[in-house]
Amino acid sequence: MSEQFDVVVIGAGPAGYHAAIRAAQLGLKTACIDAALGKDGKPALGGTCLRVGCIPSKALLDSSRQYWNLQHLFGEHGISADNAKIDVGTMVGRKDKIVKQFTGGIAMLFKANKVTPFYGFGTLHPGNIVKVKQHDGSEVELKGTNVIIAAGSDSIELPFAKFDGDKIVDNVGALDFTEVPKRLGVIGAGVIGLELGSVWKRLGAEVTILEALPDFLAVADAEVAKTAAKEFKKQGLEIKLGAKVSKAEVQKDGVHLTYNDGKADQQLVVDKLLVAVGRRAASKGLLAEGTGVKLNERGQIEVDEHCHTGVDGVWAVGDCVRGPMLAHKGFEEGIAVAELIAGLPGHVNFDTIPWVIYTEPEIAWVGQTEQQLKAEGTPYKTGSFPFAAIGRAVAMGEPAGFVKVIAHAETDRVLGLHLVGVGVSELVHEGVLTMEFKGSADDLARICHAHPTLSEAIHDAAMAVDKRAIHKAN
Repeated sequence: MSEQFDVVVIGAGPAGYHAAIRAAQLGLKTACIDAALGKDGKPALGGTCLRVGCIPSKALLDSSRQYWNLQHLFGEHGISADNAKIDVGTMVGRKDKIVKQFTGGIAMLFKANKVTPFYGFGTLHPGNIVKVKQHDGSEVELKGTNVIIAAGSDSIELPFAKFDGDKIVDNVGALDFTEVPKRLGVIGAGVIGLELGSVWKRLGAEVTILEALPDFLAVADAEVAKTAAKEFKKQGLEIKLGAKVSKAEVQKDGVHLTYNDGKADQQLVVDKLLVAVGRRAASKGLLAEGTGVKLNERGQIEVDEHCHTGVDGVWAVGDCVRGPMLAHKGFEEGIAVAELIAGLPGHVNFDTIPWVIYTEPEIAWVGQTEQQLKAEGTPYKTGSFPFAAIGRAVAMGEPAGFVKVIAHAETDRVLGLHLVGVGVSELVHEGVLTMEFKGSADDLARICHAHPTLSEAIHDAAMAVDKRAIHKAN
């Protein structure tokens, strides 16, 4: 006999737990299923993001940044410290404590909102039946008037570089090194490769990132990518583009890599290898025969613009469906679906989803790049402003980078905001808000920004769109 719910959510990552909590807030009897266990072997809600992704990586990024600044930046302030050391065990322990705090926080939110959690692996069967294989081997059966699939994603494994949890790792392993590797190899110069490569570089590792594509961060604005690459090079982060890895062999002295640089095969030996070539939808074992839910060629669940699968009462959100694999995209989809189920309007605007890479300097953007606008023939104009001319940035000793505002050449409507520099993960939301409210570059230029702040770079960049910036030659 199955237990009946209004909503059954499969997955308690960002998309799933938002969907579950919002559904419960709207008076729907809600269950949420999750299979993940923490380091202590106990259930740990929050998905990849909270356990082994966004949150723990930011904890290590912050720790490593403090250590790097102590050695490279504090001297400018007249602060000296001899024989600075990093205790990796303490740093990782701090990260684990933060993770436990937040995963426990989700459990408390479930309790407060009367969401019923089930711990185990959920499989969807025909008729909106979800069977949950629990960790003790027992099985429970749930029936949902609505089922929301929020299964998340897994790291992509290369056939010649299988994860062993020691020498060859994914993001999970790279968050838990017990000591700083002397030589760290990274396959993939995407978000994960750059962020975790930065962590261990700041702590003293020799880091080499091998990227198969010929362009660095092709998804970002070309000028932003160029500036970021220059700063990473200054930091000693070696990034080899057009480097296609074909072999990774674990030997006594390390992992032996073979890659082609476009001219000939090259060799590289590293102590640890992080494979960060992307993620794929975690759809394996998720769907029993006959559900009617379809997967595309990438293993993602097919959905319409409202995240509905086409099967009555079955929805899917987050990393296991189309669109960017970003936690905040999953947040919004989960909430939107819960509201649609409750008969309310629910919508996610993909055009205003911000992107952030938490390197040093940070990289962030929202909207279209110049490359995209050129390709589609949209007339546009731009204005940019460097942080080197912003008093607050210089006073902080963080002058690298700039802000670029892109507006439609005829209507002046903001089409994109692209930033590289200190704190831009927070500043990018000025662009999100402006675009959501259909604002213009002139609107941004006429909004009073406090002085001295980093946000003035956005103000000046917006003024520069019409060549009226005060603090730079137009």
